Amino acid sequence: MAPKRQAVVFFARMNSPTPLKISIVGDLSKARGHLEYSFNKAKQIQLVPELDESSLECLESFASRFSRFSEIAVSKYFRSLILQKDPGFRGSVIDLLNQAEKFAWIDSAASWRRIRELRNVAAHDYTSEDFLKLYKELIALTPHLLALSLAL
Repeated sequence: MAPKRQAVVFFARMNSPTPLKISIVGDLSKARGHLEYSFNKAKQIQLVPELDESSLECLESFASRFSRFSEIAVSKYFRSLILQKDPGFRGSVIDLLNQAEKFAWIDSAASWRRIRELRNVAAHDYTSEDFLKLYKELIALTPHLLALSLAL
């Protein structure tokens, strides 16, 4: 779906387009484009224990973009939608994801909880033995993130 179309559907969900809402959809659209670019490169890399510097750089960029997109989606997009429905909402991220699933904005709160966990792992130190597992799981879960963007 083209970014312009995404914005139209996003604003339909969020009622009146305020500068904050325009900023959120802009941030999400840009982050989606960057994630998709890195995802397409990362899934071409053969994940073996000894990767060259170019492959490592590509995977680290992908992990960063995965983290950024998921953070914008949860902290800005879902929170804005929930606050529109319930201005008094003060729930945790888990509550937020459960509400997003309830309103059919996402297919699975459990998948998104795992996305959040991996975002945290990718942002911190992890052992060299775990990096292959981390990148494999990031690649496997990226379609969940991209599906959100396509549904805007």
